[in-house]
Amino acid sequence: MIFKYHVTESTTLKIFLYEQQFSKKTLSAIKQDGALLVNGMARTVRYSLQVGDILEVHLPTEQPSPYLEPYHAPLNVLYEDTWLLIVAKPSHQNTAPSREHPHESLVEQALAHMQKKGERGIPHIVTRLDRNTMGIVIIAKSRHLHHLMNQCEIEKYYECICEGVLTEQGVIDQPIARALDSIINRVVSEKGKPARTIYWPLKNFKTYTWCRVKLETGRTHQIRVHFQWLGAPLVGDTLYGHAHHTYQTQLLKCAEVRFVHPLTQEKLTIKNEQPHFAQLLTTL
Repeated sequence: MIFKYHVTESTTLKIFLYEQQFSKKTLSAIKQDGALLVNGMARTVRYSLQVGDILEVHLPTEQPSPYLEPYHAPLNVLYEDTWLLIVAKPSHQNTAPSREHPHESLVEQALAHMQKKGERGIPHIVTRLDRNTMGIVIIAKSRHLHHLMNQCEIEKYYECICEGVLTEQGVIDQPIARALDSIINRVVSEKGKPARTIYWPLKNFKTYTWCRVKLETGRTHQIRVHFQWLGAPLVGDTLYGHAHHTYQTQLLKCAEVRFVHPLTQEKLTIKNEQPHFAQLLTTL
């Protein structure tokens, strides 16, 4: 992957690269297996750039972990360019490998997708979803883009179907901590980290509500824990609610993300319409 810049003021190459938000880790990797070309000539970070210089930053080829096995299965791509891959993850799939599910993860699926296209980078997960949560996942195609995306403000909107009848917009501002008797479960606790969730009821059906949800913080299991605290656990959430006769996973998806592309500066809004929760609501 190559980045090209036209220099508009005199400075050292190192300072220029830091201004472009290249991390120390990325610069170290470039030094080992990449290249910095100024007007076609290889230079070090100590080189003094002059106005009018053309700088090319050649990122090193990244090697995937030997524990990753490319998973060749159709990928639901919502947006893709040279730098980013944004996909819709189904439920019952890990975003990344785990001890219980070492393969067929989304990151291995993205790796196969990129290799098939002949791309030199490897997938880096920017936004992660629980195994049984469906919806949008943002993937950077290089370590540098992952670093840039971590500097971005990403608005995330979810949809869920919960038990109970909610009729008005609400804000849940309750801290979340790890449960004392579990490494998985989270609970609302005064000793926890601040957590804030905004929700908008969209439609009621019998004793259920379809909601749009916005996270203002990103705590583990935040929506599930907050809706349990509200007395409206998500349908199918056996960890924080009850089993459901039709759905064996929580009805929760990341439905929309908004952010400014760190390289093109384009304002992006990516939506995932499927499955349509208005239709799922009527099946309960």
